[in-house]
Amino acid sequence: MTATAPDGPLRGRTVAVAGATGPAGRAALHRLAADGATVVAAGTDAPRLDAALDAVRSAVPGARVSGQMVDLLDPQAARDWADHIEAEHGGVDGLFHLVGGWRGSKRFSDTDLDDWDFLHDRVVRTLQHTTLAFQPALLRSPAGRFAMVSATAAHRPTAGGAAYAAAKAASEAWTLSLAASFTKEVPGEGAAPTAAAAILVIKALVTDEMRRQRPEATFAGFTDTADLAGTLAGLWDRPADELNGQHLWLTPR
Repeated sequence: MTATAPDGPLRGRTVAVAGATGPAGRAALHRLAADGATVVAAGTDAPRLDAALDAVRSAVPGARVSGQMVDLLDPQAARDWADHIEAEHGGVDGLFHLVGGWRGSKRFSDTDLDDWDFLHDRVVRTLQHTTLAFQPALLRSPAGRFAMVSATAAHRPTAGGAAYAAAKAASEAWTLSLAASFTKEVPGEGAAPTAAAAILVIKALVTDEMRRQRPEATFAGFTDTADLAGTLAGLWDRPADELNGQHLWLTPR
């Protein structure tokens, strides 16, 4: 017997998730599917992507979720992914960039610029390629939403975290330019903006598994991946003009 697809607040929305196999991505897939969205996940590791999709299908009977192997460092691959989703599902209502990574050192003078090269590609370049690929489709959606996950480090850099802070700051600036495009390039003369780009700011993420492994830890200021996913799913509850270009702090400032 085929399970009935969830009939939640996001039914009818199609959402792309980049970085779907990490802790944030897995939580987002689960929440979006449970809320009724059609979710299309991207990853570069086939076994991990399959495992993430299987976990959602097991937890959410009837989940409308699929996956695709995509090298987001290839701009054409990112464009092909966006075009494929729009052609198959008739549109794209959301893109969440959850591609992460951290590199750092104990002291500023110990900074290895190879760390910058890694973070520039993984954090910044993948964001550039996905936003350039999906921006037109998000503009065409009646309620396009984009979100990236930034960090307090972009606002309060540490001595040893120069490369990471710079990558997150660059990603924030790029996202604010995307937000500006949603205001400037509104389809239809005199029409109100319908698309929005938001920046979610965290200190770090925590999962149930991390708590089990370190029951003595407080994880002060950390954001639970389930709470992050809930914030992402709730972006459609706010008007585009109120949300666009905003920093949503999920940890104390």
